[in-house]
Amino acid sequence: MSDPSLFHINTGSTEPIYRQLIEQARRLIAAGQLKAGQEIPSVRELSAALAVHPMTISKAYSQLEAEGLFERRRGLSMVVAASHQKAQPTTERIELLRPTLERAAAEARQLELPPAQALSLFKQILAEEPK
Repeated sequence: MSDPSLFHINTGSTEPIYRQLIEQARRLIAAGQLKAGQEIPSVRELSAALAVHPMTISKAYSQLEAEGLFERRRGLSMVVAASHQKAQPTTERIELLRPTLERAAAEARQLELPPAQALSLFKQILAEEPK
């Protein structure tokens, strides 16, 4: 079974929790960290691990199923869809990151930060251990 700790939420974010989970699942699948046939934590298991209402998890899972990323199996846990055998090419993964970097760039401009300082901070954050 997939590890619920692969998913996390940012309670201070303006992005709804279900959207955060959808985006994380997309990235994990794109990077090949979640592969075809791999079981996904149950709604109950993930909601307990994240201290989130089960309907929030269910909403995210339903959207991912509608997009063809997850497959529901009658009487069994959900799995990553069979079409996701390996990581997506780097160019496609970069496109998933682009909207986040565009938002960060806009915020850096609003704060009137020099590009060199913003890039230095980004490099520092990339080098840090994940929380």
